[in-house]
Amino acid sequence: MKRREFITLLGGATVGWPLAARAQQAERMRRIGVLSPATETDPTDRRLLEVFRQALQKLGWIDGRTVLIDTRWTAGDPDRARKYAAELVALTPDVILADGGSVVGLLLQEIRSVPIVFTLTPDPVGAGFVESLARPGGNATGFTLFEYGIGGKWLELLKEITPGVMRAAVVRDPALPQGTGLFGAIQSAASSFGVELTPVNVRDASEIERAIAAFARSPHGGLIVTASILAVLHRDLLVTLAAQQKLPAVYFHRLFVAAGGLISYGPDLSEQYVRAAGYVDRILKGEKPADLPVQAPTKYELVINQKTAKALDLAVPDSLLARADEVIE
Repeated sequence: MKRREFITLLGGATVGWPLAARAQQAERMRRIGVLSPATETDPTDRRLLEVFRQALQKLGWIDGRTVLIDTRWTAGDPDRARKYAAELVALTPDVILADGGSVVGLLLQEIRSVPIVFTLTPDPVGAGFVESLARPGGNATGFTLFEYGIGGKWLELLKEITPGVMRAAVVRDPALPQGTGLFGAIQSAASSFGVELTPVNVRDASEIERAIAAFARSPHGGLIVTASILAVLHRDLLVTLAAQQKLPAVYFHRLFVAAGGLISYGPDLSEQYVRAAGYVDRILKGEKPADLPVQAPTKYELVINQKTAKALDLAVPDSLLARADEVIE
């Protein structure tokens, strides 16, 4: 090889080295942490996280190939949640999915530099997770579960399906902001419907059983189950107690109706995880959570269980059936 050709080849290779290095850097394995307040065996949450993975895959982020997804399940245990939040942060992920509002605060206590995308979070501004919905301002953004005004809608549905209801037990987690927020929204609408409210705190199974049994001793009662991870974990118990005590019940999500509950109204949760994957994709490509607005649900579902209605001797109004997105026979 002539000297001039060798120098030309060497110079070309030298130019190529930075390009190759940049290509390797661009193709490095990225890491996503997931903190879920549910249990690892919970089929609903596993399905939602699978929706998230599939949505990521369509965007080119394949678990085990272009990205590593580390998941921690807290099973509603605050101590375990704090421990796992610290564990995920220690893994130095590129972004963390906070699977529900109950774990967002714990992650923000641990780190203010790692981007966080949250789902199912009722009031991120009131909770201090973001500065505003339009401009989150920090390292967290995501998707709200619903506005507190939905509480009045649940009460309206309870009266529509059972006009004789005069009392309603509201199942809530008082440790969460949405527990008191949703109860307040229902309370503000209660007088216009002529309904007296009784709060039922959802901390453990025995407390739930005692409170609902005591409430059911008086007639003309109904049940409203508001959103919390503890309600989800105790959903079979809540549905069973409503059936045993002959209480018409309105729930915040269809999974309760699928388990035998009477009626539910709430957002399509799968949509949130598809949209969350879109935010994770944008963050991995360089955008900042501070610039991504917090978004509200765009699709809500009304689900009715006709079998349960018949067991309670209730005739579901035709107008309500016509509005239902799903009727379980």
